[in-house]
Amino acid sequence: MKAIQFKEFGGPDVLENVDIAMPSPGGRKVLIKVHASAVNYADTARREGQYVVKTPLPYIPGAEVSGIVTEVGEDVTRVKKGDRVVAMMESGGYAEYAMTDERSIIPLPYGLDFKEAAAIPVQGLSAYHILKTLGRLEQGETVLVHAAAGGVGLLAVQLAKRFGAGKVIATASKEEKLHLAEEMGADVLVNYTEDEWEKNVLEATSGNGVDLALEMAGGDVFYKTLKCLADFGRLIIYGVASGEQSRFYPSSLMARNQSVTGFFLPPLMRDSELTQKTLHEIFHYVASGDLKVTVGHVFPLEEAAKVHSLMQGRQTVGKVILQP
Repeated sequence: MKAIQFKEFGGPDVLENVDIAMPSPGGRKVLIKVHASAVNYADTARREGQYVVKTPLPYIPGAEVSGIVTEVGEDVTRVKKGDRVVAMMESGGYAEYAMTDERSIIPLPYGLDFKEAAAIPVQGLSAYHILKTLGRLEQGETVLVHAAAGGVGLLAVQLAKRFGAGKVIATASKEEKLHLAEEMGADVLVNYTEDEWEKNVLEATSGNGVDLALEMAGGDVFYKTLKCLADFGRLIIYGVASGEQSRFYPSSLMARNQSVTGFFLPPLMRDSELTQKTLHEIFHYVASGDLKVTVGHVFPLEEAAKVHSLMQGRQTVGKVILQP
């Protein structure tokens, strides 16, 4: 089968189109013919050797796919051959076929196509638990969402509103991206490529700051976001897209009872019951029209290197999908 693999860390050019043996499922494993594979910033971090945990080489990126079950292991009870499914995995999604544990699979919801379905799991779970589990968002609070036109950002803007946020402040790098965030419900729009953008955030909160901030850029964006926090404000870090690690003095949080928390999805996904419950809730929102999924770009699998370049160059909007 065809797959995208890298044997060394580096830029997008290390991604290779390769022919590899098709995996054979045993036990509780399920083999899926991939119809859509989603691309995440974590994939670029893996490729660069900058991911939160070690990446073994050679490596096939891809943590979420949708498709049709073609084979099942002898202990599988939840799905059967021919089922339309959405699935998550540690790796292997950039391929014609992908294998994962049945516990990470849910049936494809009625009315969703393969591209929409693949766009939801990783970023939907992230947005949901950043806001609700780690962020402890309460009714009427103000939320700052960086990269609000990205996959997590667009879902976070909508979910924040659904969870009771009084005001959502969205940042992005271009006017068209800000317009998209506004369409999803953002109340205030801020271009974070402008100097002293943090003053616009503070002005929108009458100088009080935001109660909850979602930050995934690192570097200067992190430092300026700290300045935007209100008393008892929470800043949740879920990525370092700039590649710039940030350093600060933890004691600086004491004066205003603020907190900085890191979010990493894989440990949460080990709780399969919680993962399944959350995904079913998210898919219910989508099916009812309360949550819109934005698939911004669809590329053939063999153009994975191009896709990584576009993502890291801030040239994409919403979720990016690869199709074998």
